[in-house]
Amino acid sequence: MSLTNSKLEDFVVVGINHWNAPVAIRECYSLSGNQRETLLEAARAEGFENLIVLSTCNRTELFGITPDYKNFEALLIQHTNGDAATFKSHSFVLHGEAAVKHLYKVTVGLDAQILGDLQIVKQVKEAYEASIKYNLVEGEIHRLFQSIFRTHKRVRTETDLGYGAASVAYAAVQFARKHINDWQEKRILLMGMGKIGKVTCKNLVGLGASSLTLMNRNKERADDLADRYNLSVSGFEDIVDEVAKADLIVVATGAPHPILNKSHFPTNGQAHHQVLLDLSVPRNVDTDVEELEEVELVNMDQLNDATDESFKIREQSIPAAERIINEEFNGYLDWLSEQKVVPTIVALTQKLHAIRDEELERYRHQFPEEVIGRLELVTHRIVNRIAAHSIDHLKANKESPEELTKMVESMFKLERKSDIG
Repeated sequence: MSLTNSKLEDFVVVGINHWNAPVAIRECYSLSGNQRETLLEAARAEGFENLIVLSTCNRTELFGITPDYKNFEALLIQHTNGDAATFKSHSFVLHGEAAVKHLYKVTVGLDAQILGDLQIVKQVKEAYEASIKYNLVEGEIHRLFQSIFRTHKRVRTETDLGYGAASVAYAAVQFARKHINDWQEKRILLMGMGKIGKVTCKNLVGLGASSLTLMNRNKERADDLADRYNLSVSGFEDIVDEVAKADLIVVATGAPHPILNKSHFPTNGQAHHQVLLDLSVPRNVDTDVEELEEVELVNMDQLNDATDESFKIREQSIPAAERIINEEFNGYLDWLSEQKVVPTIVALTQKLHAIRDEELERYRHQFPEEVIGRLELVTHRIVNRIAAHSIDHLKANKESPEELTKMVESMFKLERKSDIG
């Protein structure tokens, strides 16, 4: 769909997130990096022109421009492990202004499980850059994301929505502090050195964790982090021994299936109370672990920081963040409205200059060359001034740009191009 033909109501977001689907459902529709690449490649091959795919631990959402949101639904279901019936029961779809504002709110952290989430903007940028790679970002979407990233920066600098360490990793550590006595003296096993794992590690060390062991498929990544904080590293071949010793286990790997299950825990009477945090989507801990009396299993849906003092400060910033979103969104709407008249502006400017050139050519032989040079300069300025006044009027008329452009096109007999760019 070309820039000049699309309208605000053509913007759509379709997806599934933590507000309407538990982690057991969300994980069926999550996308790994490779899966997202495959989806984007297929979308381009099928003729999609504007599509952003955002997949995080709490949401999988497709945003873009399409005449029928079911196009996006079919694409997502085709490239994930979920079925159409389940998706229909737990998904949502937003159109027009609601769809666009949703993307603003997601990026600044207003729609996050952890209010003001610091990580989500990075994930949105990655989704945006991935779509650029597959030529799935055209004029309107590109301009929208510039507005969205500017909004995020304003919210961070003009409000306290980012106060404290607002992230899933932070919420996980706060949960551990509240559910484990003298936790700083406890043994901790951290599995996974991805983004959440690294931030969790940093938070644990910052709060004084003294016995922390790292475990990762890529041992070099674990070694680098261990060297930085003077921690221990263990391989997956020692998983049973490390699990048996740990009081707190944090699992945050990118594995597409469970890597920890009931068989990894002590069954010989030596079991002790353990807190197990599964920060992965898809989940990395098998649900059979819930059968163990001494293990307290916590997944993403059970984490929040609503009782934390920093949350209350962030919560007070919601109105200010929403005001900034509205300001930036209205600015984007102004730009979007102006694009409807751009082809008419181009055609009008070309027509006026064509008239000028035609008249100059008719009388060129009647004047000396130096006079013709002056006439060219003067008439060029006259045409530009007339065009400028017309352009200003076209841009200012945001209420009914289609009617005005049709009148101008009829008046000057313009033949405008169907696309710009």
